[in-house]
Amino acid sequence: MKTINVIGSGNVAHHLIKNINALPDFKLQQVVVRSKEKAADSVPENLMITDISQLKPADLTIISVTDDAIKLISDAIPYQNSLVVHTSGTTSMAILNSKNQKGVFYPLQTFSKNRMIDFKNVPLCLETESENDLKILKVLAQQMSDKVYEISSEQRKSLHVSAVFVSNFVNHLYVIGNEICAENNVPFEVLHSLIQETAAKITLLPPRDAQTGPAIRHDEKTITAHQDFLTNETYKNIYKLITESIKNV
Repeated sequence: MKTINVIGSGNVAHHLIKNINALPDFKLQQVVVRSKEKAADSVPENLMITDISQLKPADLTIISVTDDAIKLISDAIPYQNSLVVHTSGTTSMAILNSKNQKGVFYPLQTFSKNRMIDFKNVPLCLETESENDLKILKVLAQQMSDKVYEISSEQRKSLHVSAVFVSNFVNHLYVIGNEICAENNVPFEVLHSLIQETAAKITLLPPRDAQTGPAIRHDEKTITAHQDFLTNETYKNIYKLITESIKNV
């Protein structure tokens, strides 16, 4: 049974810890957290430490912290000649300290602590320096998910940028839509079915073929009416920019 240390207690670490703890062939050995109180809902108390210098050597160490802290944490790990990976979508594995073998274990999903995730459907993107280390990560990944990919650092960057467009930006558009509904006393839930169907379509069709709406039809009368309706200049500019982008695709 291989041992795993996790450093971090944020959203990604929270879900990783819960899933690793349920695996038969891996043992969660220690978890480094900033605050035991804040991590109590996801980390068994007997595994928690707050001092990284007390971390015992493990077969695999997963760093799941903010990108800016990865190098500092990697440098502070008190052992060497072990496999150390981070979970960042944009950071190269080269940033990890060379005293240990380097790798990446990137789950491509949006995570919140208060929402359950079926990890079997979460794409896990793997990268290592050696084939032996890749085998270790694959065994772990395949026990956690049905979607495991070997992805280079450059490919991972492209995925992360794409993810910002299809997740973070789209969610911000939900925020705008929700505000417009609220300002006009319309329940946002009226749009739920449309949102779900739009998301479902692109699992069957190329997104370009799934595009509908006034911009793709070049319906200038409707476009002008929408722009006239919007009073928030930022939202009006977003509408114009996305409309032009759709027209030009």
